[in-house]
Order: sequence, then structure tokens, then C-alpha cells
Amino acid sequence: MGRRSQTLARAGAALSGLMVARGGTPGGRLWRRLTRHAPVNIAAAGALLAGWTEAVRVARATPPEPRLHVPWHALEPHEAHRLLHGTRADSVPHGLALLAARARQRAVRLAHTPPAAPARWTWQAAGAVRRELDDPLTPVLATGAVASALLGSVVDALLVVGAMDLNAVTGGLQRLRAERALARLAARQQPKARRRVGPSRTVTVDAARLRPGDRISLGAGDVVPADGRLLRVDGLEVDESSLTGESLPVTKTVDPTPGAPVARRTCMVFEGTTVVAGRADALVVDTGDRTEAGRAVALAARVPPPAGVQARLQELTRKTLPVTLTGGALVAGLSLLRGSAVRRAVSGGVAVAVAAVPEGLPLVATVAQMAAARRLSRRGVLVRTPRTLEALGRVDTVCFDKTGTLTENRLRLVRAATADGTVLAPGAPDAVEVVRLAARACPREETGEGRRVAHATDEAVLDAAPPDHGWTAEGELAFEASRGYAAAVGRETGADAGLLVVKGAPETVLPACRGLPDEAAATAHTLAGQGLRVLAVARRPCRGGDAEAELDAGLAGLEFAGLVALADVPRETSQELLTELRRSGILPVMLTGDHPETARAIALQLGWPEETEVVTGDELVAMGRSDRVRALHGAGVVARVAPEQKLHVVEALQQAGRVVAMAGDGANDAAAIRAADVGVGIESRGSAAARNAADLVLTTGDLSVLVDAVVEGRALWRSVADAVSILIGGNAGEVGFSVLGTLFAGSSPLSTRQLLLVNLLTDMFPAMAVAVTPSGDPATAAHAATGPMGLDVLGAPLLRSIRRRGVTTCLGAVTAYLIGRLTPGTERRSTTMALCGVVGAQLVQTLSGRRHSPLVWVTALGSAAVLAALVQTPGVSHFFGCVPLGPVAWAGVALAITLSAFAPRLERLTPVRLLYDLASRLALHLAALARRTRHLPLAGAARPVA
Repeated sequence: MGRRSQTLARAGAALSGLMVARGGTPGGRLWRRLTRHAPVNIAAAGALLAGWTEAVRVARATPPEPRLHVPWHALEPHEAHRLLHGTRADSVPHGLALLAARARQRAVRLAHTPPAAPARWTWQAAGAVRRELDDPLTPVLATGAVASALLGSVVDALLVVGAMDLNAVTGGLQRLRAERALARLAARQQPKARRRVGPSRTVTVDAARLRPGDRISLGAGDVVPADGRLLRVDGLEVDESSLTGESLPVTKTVDPTPGAPVARRTCMVFEGTTVVAGRADALVVDTGDRTEAGRAVALAARVPPPAGVQARLQELTRKTLPVTLTGGALVAGLSLLRGSAVRRAVSGGVAVAVAAVPEGLPLVATVAQMAAARRLSRRGVLVRTPRTLEALGRVDTVCFDKTGTLTENRLRLVRAATADGTVLAPGAPDAVEVVRLAARACPREETGEGRRVAHATDEAVLDAAPPDHGWTAEGELAFEASRGYAAAVGRETGADAGLLVVKGAPETVLPACRGLPDEAAATAHTLAGQGLRVLAVARRPCRGGDAEAELDAGLAGLEFAGLVALADVPRETSQELLTELRRSGILPVMLTGDHPETARAIALQLGWPEETEVVTGDELVAMGRSDRVRALHGAGVVARVAPEQKLHVVEALQQAGRVVAMAGDGANDAAAIRAADVGVGIESRGSAAARNAADLVLTTGDLSVLVDAVVEGRALWRSVADAVSILIGGNAGEVGFSVLGTLFAGSSPLSTRQLLLVNLLTDMFPAMAVAVTPSGDPATAAHAATGPMGLDVLGAPLLRSIRRRGVTTCLGAVTAYLIGRLTPGTERRSTTMALCGVVGAQLVQTLSGRRHSPLVWVTALGSAAVLAALVQTPGVSHFFGCVPLGPVAWAGVALAITLSAFAPRLERLTPVRLLYDLASRLALHLAALARRTRHLPLAGAARPVA
């Protein structure tokens, strides 16, 4: 509110000073005094009203309800149930039963929130447009529009406001459209829950309708809908990689785990995780933003500083506006020195200051980003924040969450070892028998839809096993964590005796084997050290009796058959993606919750070099800031990393001067995704937190499109940089010509309306065509894959381009104006020739930089045709302060444009270079003077009449 009030004070003071300077206000002396003070008084009243409104809003805000800080994982099931339902008030800690009741009531309210009405969508659209108006150019353009209206140029004021509103509406609607697309994506993935309503009856409801105290049932394949305390488990294993980052499923029990971190709370299930095996009943303890996943989203709620185009345009605007305003002040001062009337001098200065503001700058950037966003959407990339696309082109480091992002988050059988310790691929001839035996020990459970695989490990083994038509199963024993193995009894075709086949943990199966080879334990240890999940396979002829008795007889006397090893294998496109990123000059960094040895093994599979350093999250937290930056400089893998530690990694890389992108699919990635310069979310089950925090969402799960997005971002940078050069350089030339023209004629040659016409014909449409040039265009594709954008938008190359364009534009305008003054004709004829010279010089420069873009050619030639039609049409020409030109005048304009077109080629000549240097130094001095003037105290400026 303080910053907004300062802006209002400056605007009010400037407008009051303008009213004093113009004089001639109709009415009595008292009326003139009142009207002269009106802008200052209106600004003060507006600031007071806005501050009062904001204070009332804060005072009336409902304070957040306290969170139940209850260690549910440390309680017995009956204690958790009693605490939530308050069945015995004397045993419930003071206040907790009341808070639990409030939590249930809040969940009921949220579940019954009515759907958004059209009026709400309209309100959201208005809010998006208002946020787009929160730009440094907005107060300047608004003040200029009011100033133009006060000076009698109502049409000019409307033109300025129209250009400003067009940009805001376009950008706001694009943002709202992306948000609605993301909402539809999230609605398709809304999880369901099976809520128990009786001893044996369940009903399926939306997860949003759950409340603390509900009892839910879980089965294989379910996404856990809320945080819950387990009441009953039957071989339950849960994939918690979306929350903890660990790729292997976690075996759950009902025993309390006091003092354990989230990853070791085996008596709890957490929202967004996936059940891979078994069944369970759980008591809901937290929902919505109060879950562990909700805490990760809260970490991601921090708003990072503006980045990409937004920050760069703000910085560019701050440095451009002083020069523009100083040019207007020079025009007004020179007019006064030449003897012009005060009103005419002030009108000319305001016209130059307002019309020379690059109001098309935000619009051009927005349109370019929208065009790139549409192109990416056709490739499966949803752009939530278009302003980050330019930052994507400057990315030089990409942090990847491993599980579910670089890997499939699905187990596959990748190795098999024979009894003698030989490690082979699953399809090798000697490994087929081991894999076939392992597949026989994969029980299936009966469901209402038939038989299905009961465990994710069994599914991976069956996928890799060859068909086994000669085996008939007679009895099966499903895997349980307490037992440590699965078994099956069956008979091969033609065999007289049955066979018991066992598959389980090596520490359980190997001790039960007779005549165990010495290599067996060493091979199992070696495979486990490579980050693989190892299962031992053994067999034994049946000893007689039925199948159930055989399964209950224990594991003694087994014959060791071999080992199978499973892993969360990389995606098919991951290695190619990493190779392309390295080729483009981008450093990939893998973040995972796995053990360091496991992380190293997977990194080597993905293509990281052998010398890659692995650091852990705890090691990074223990380091100071400088040591952390130094450690990450050479590290490609960070293991055992917690969600908040991922945030530290991203921030440390940013402190090292890197532009960082973060890609992930889980709640544990949300904070790092939000903090990164570019956040990339991968669509997957339970990925709501990552999607909501991301700037880009890969809707197909195919990571290879990330390379396309990087190339698009780099091409966007090239296009926007060219468009910025067109806008700022052209306006700089217009200001320079206005100052020189004032020296010649005593007033600015070009009026506000004419300058706005110049901006429309030379800046808006041609610059927009340059900005939306697709990455496949030859003019940009050659530069798109060369490496991260190391050029700053205010750096030397772009400043040279702006300087060259400004001087060239000024040269064309001055030449055309002087030719008009030296040949017979009126002053209006000379200003019309100057107008044509300005437009022609800028269009020629635009075409010379984009020879191969048909869109730019069509736009430039169309702008030239429109200008000629406006000038030569009598009524329209008079509206813009012009007169139709004859052949001599057009020949003079063509000569001026030709001279300006060849001027950049003469830059190497010493006189021309000196002219360029002189113009640059003059602009820098004017900018410094304007910045010093802006920071003077406002007390005097607030009393213009005195």
C-alpha cells in the first residue's frame, strides 16, 4: 500500500502541475484553485480509501484454526479412535476432542461447497486482468492518458487506455485458460475412497468428502485418499515415493512407531501414495491441506521473486522510463526557450513522454509467450505460467526427481543369477529356468472380476517369464512381510510327484537351502549393492500329502535354484533426454530418497559418467552456504534427500548463479518445483501437489518433450529480444527526433496521435510478428540449440542493437523532415514526411533482420500500405494531422529511408561511430539525471500551487 500511495502521489502532483502550467481554466478564481488542487486531493483520497479498505479486510479475516499436532503414529489404534470420536471425555487431552470436531465440520463444509457459477468465473477473469495491470508501465500510461485528456486530446487518451487494456485482457485470459485446463486435468484424477458404513459394508465416495474419524478400506492399486492410522493390515505394501522419494514399497504394520520420521511410520498411510499389495482398514486422521502432502504444498506456497520476462521487462521499464520522461521534459523546455506558449510547450512534452512509452512491450511479450504455449500444448506440455518460457530458454541446470520422473515407478525384472552365481539377462537361455520357477511362485488372488496378481513384485516376474503351459498349480501361499516369502505347490505335466517352489527374501530362503553354493550369498549382496531388489528362488519335491500341508510344512531341505533381481527401471526416453540436455549445454542433477549406492547404480544406468559425485541431503544441510554451493558444483546425484532438502539444493544452485529447472511428480517435489526458475510437473497418480506448484505440466508423461520446450524457450528468447529491440530502439529514435525537431521548429514535429500511429504501424504489429515467429523458422532455429541463453536482456549486445536502431530511426526522420523544410510546402507537409520517414526507417530495419520470415514481411509491407492509405486519404489524413504527399515528397521520403537503411553498414567509419557513442553517452547521462530527480522528496511536489 505504501508503494501504491507513492505512485498516486507522484501522479497527482504531476497532473496538478500540468493544470497549473496550461492555465486558461474557465470559471472563477476559486474554481480554478479547486480544480488545480483536484488531482492531488483525489490521489490522497484514493490512497486513504485503498489503505482503509485493505485494513478492514485484514481485520475481518478469519484467523486460521489451529492444527491438531497429534503424533498419530505413536498411538495405539484404539487410542486414535477414542481421540477422534471423544467417546471418553475424561481420557481425551484438553481441547483435542473439540479441535477434532471442528476438523470434521470443516471437512463437511468443504465437501458441500457449491460449484463455481458463471458470475464467479467472471470475477476470476476480472482478477486475472487486474493482476496483469500490476505492471510498472500502467501508472505511467494512466497518468499520461489523463494528462492528454486534460490537454484536450480525449481521442489520444482513449488510444493509450485501449492499448493498455488490450494487453491486460489478453494476458489475463491466457492465464485463466491455462488454470482451467489444469483444473480439468486435476478433476480427471480426483481419487475415490471406500468408506466403511458398517461392519462389512462400504460405499465409494469422493476423497474430498472424507473427514477425520472416517474408516476407509484400502486394496492393491488404490491411491490413498487421506492420511490415516492403520487399524488392520493384511500384507499391506505401499509405494510412498511421491512423498518420501524412496522407490521401494514400504511394508506396513499396525504397531506404533513413536519418534519415527515420515518415511519410517509403518503404521500410517499418507494421502497420494499408492497401495501395491495387500489390504487394510485405516482411520482417517487428516484431510486436505493438513496431510503430510498438504505440508509439502505449504512449503511450495512461498512466492519466488519475479523471473524471466516479467523481471526483465520490469528492469528494462525502470531504465527506459526516465529516458522517455526526460525526453518529454527536454521537448517542453526547448519549446519554452524558443518562445512557444506554455500550454503548447507542455502539450508537446506530454505528447512525447506518453507516446514514446513502449506500451506494446508487455503485449508483445505476452503474445509471444502465448504463441509458444499453444505450440507446446500440441506436444503435450501445459503451460501454466507463460512468463517462465523465456526463463526456460536460459536454463543451464535441470534437477530431476528420480522415482516416477526418470524412472517408471514400476518394478521390472532386470537380472537373473543361476545357482553357480552367473548373472545374466532375464532372457538368456541359462536364466529362463530360474525365471520360470520364480513365476510359478507368484500367487494370484480371487476378485470379483477374476484372478489377478496380488503383488507388484509378482507382476514384474510374470511379465518377464516365458509361457509355462506345463505347470498346474494346486496350492498357493501369498507373500506376507512377516513370513518373508511366497510359495506354490503344483505339478509339471507328466511328473509323478508334485513340486514346492519358493520365492522370497534371500535372508529367509537361503538358510533353508541344503548344499548352498558359496557364491549365492555374495551374488545376492552384489546385486543388492547395485540398487536392485533381490529375491531368492528355491524348490523341493513334495513329501506327500495335500498341497496345504506341504505349504505349511516350512522351508527346510530346499534346493537353491538362483536369484532374480528387480528394479524401478528408467523410462525408455530418459537416457536420450539426458543426452540431449547435455548436448544442449544443460547439466542434469538427480535427486532421490534412495540409498547412495542405489542412487549411484541407477545414475550410471541413466548415463551419468563414472566419476559422478554423490552427496546426501544430510551432508548438504550440515554445510555452510558456500560449502553447499561448492559441493553441488561437481555433484550430479543427491541421495537420501528430504522434501525441504530438495528446496535447499535448488536454492544453492541458484545462489551459484545457475538458472534452475526442477522436474518431479510427487508432493515431496512441490516446494523445490515452486522455488525453481522453471518448475516442471509430471502428470501421474497422486501428483496434484507437483502440478499445482509447476509452471509447466507434461500431460503425457513423456519427458522427451522437455527438450522441445527448452528449444522453444530459447527461440522465444531470440524472438522477444528482437521485439524488444524494435520497440525500445524505435521509441528512442522517436524521442531523439522530437528533441531535434523542437530545436529546429520550436515545438515537437509529431503530435501524440502521430506518435501512437507510429507505434501501431512500426512497433506493435511488426514486433508482434517477430515475437511469434515459431522456433522452426530458419531465422531462429539456427540459434535455438546452441546453448543456454547467456545474454541478459539489458546486456551489451541488445543495448547495441537498441542504440543502432534508435540512431538509424532518428536519422531517417530528420532527413525526411529537413527535405520537407528545404522544398516548397507547408509545415504540416514536413511533419507528414517525417512521419513517413520514421515508419519507413523502422520497417526497413525490421525486414533486414528477418529476411526469411513470411509473417514479418507480410506485416511490414501491410503496415507500409496502411500508412500510405492513411496519408493519402484526405479526411483520415487530417485526423492524424497529416496532408497527402505528392511525388516530390514521396521521393524525399524514399531517399531518407534509403540513407537510413545504409547507415548501419557505415557504423565502422570513425565519424559514424563517434556519432553512435555520443548518442549513447547522452542517453546514459539523461537516464542518470532522471533517476536522481525521481528520488527527490515529494513534499514540495505535493504542493504544486504553492
